[in-house]
Amino acid sequence: MSRTTSAKKSETSNEIPAAVPEDRIPPRERIVSTASELFRERGIRGIGVDAIADAALTNKMTLYRHFGSKDELVCETLRRASEKAGAIWRDLESAYPDNPRAQLDAWVELRAQCLNGEPAGCDLANAAIELKGEGHPAHEMIERHKAEQRDRLAALCSAAGAREPQLLADTLTLLLEGARVSRQAMGAAGCCGHFAKACHAAIASFA
Repeated sequence: MSRTTSAKKSETSNEIPAAVPEDRIPPRERIVSTASELFRERGIRGIGVDAIADAALTNKMTLYRHFGSKDELVCETLRRASEKAGAIWRDLESAYPDNPRAQLDAWVELRAQCLNGEPAGCDLANAAIELKGEGHPAHEMIERHKAEQRDRLAALCSAAGAREPQLLADTLTLLLEGARVSRQAMGAAGCCGHFAKACHAAIASFA
């Protein structure tokens, strides 16, 4: 199998389960999955459509039949990453119905677990940095995703009875984004290992 494999997984990963035979996977899905891996591994600007098509076991003509441009493919990988990251809210509500404080505590623990599973960082944040200043169409999507995640967190903080829920949401968001950067710069043994403890301390201070 020529499709690249990478140890760099994340909560926003679009990889197709290995148990699915390659010939049963539609070309569009192979392209998106492979592009997500390669963008994470080499950067968006570090890989071209020829290499993506080859790794996805297809050709450039097929790739362009499904995606009009590389930019369009980038947007699709990030859109799917956003959808996957957004699923955490449904999981929290399902696991702790009508208990926003339990949901908030569980959000912290889930994010702490995700940090260990995304050594390459957040796909959307990485894309925002790499594409900064280029007027890339993905920027609007990334900004919308980050704003929605922060707003959902603020609503949860409010429902949990926190004082100044907007400020608490900002604090937790900054802790998360900072932990992601620290994870890449200093490794899992660095200060990002205190992410959950710092979040719980912040929540307690706004109680």
